[in-house]
Amino acid sequence: EDHEWLLSEEVDILPFLLLPLAGPEELPEEEMEALPPDLQYLPRDKQREEEPDIRKMLLEAIMLLTATQRGRSLVRAGGAYVVLRELHGWEPRAHVRAACERLIQVLIGDEPPPGMENLLEVSIPEEVEQQLRRLDREEEEQRGG
Repeated sequence: EDHEWLLSEEVDILPFLLLPLAGPEELPEEEMEALPPDLQYLPRDKQREEEPDIRKMLLEAIMLLTATQRGRSLVRAGGAYVVLRELHGWEPRAHVRAACERLIQVLIGDEPPPGMENLLEVSIPEEVEQQLRRLDREEEEQRGG
């Protein structure tokens, strides 16, 4: 409910989260026009947020907005994929790139089965959670992140 409100026209937080992640790349006209007005036709000297941890926090904030099916739909409709695709190609830091990959996967992946639409409410068995944390740590170590 709060996620939908944050993504609604009343608040419209998504462009504010995406703008620091957007760069000066020229996009095809159809992709450009699908973006929110604040993200269209950015100047050639547009710089992304320089602090990697802030870029990662912005990605994590968007990820939280995708917890529900409606949130994922609104983030997709807000042109996030295009900005994230370009960010991923540019991102020099492995840990930020990994966060970007996870968010892109949520946006382009299949919708979860009924009863699991809200990703924040999905019950994960303790042993699976521990295994996922271990894999995350190993991935961070391998990426030097």
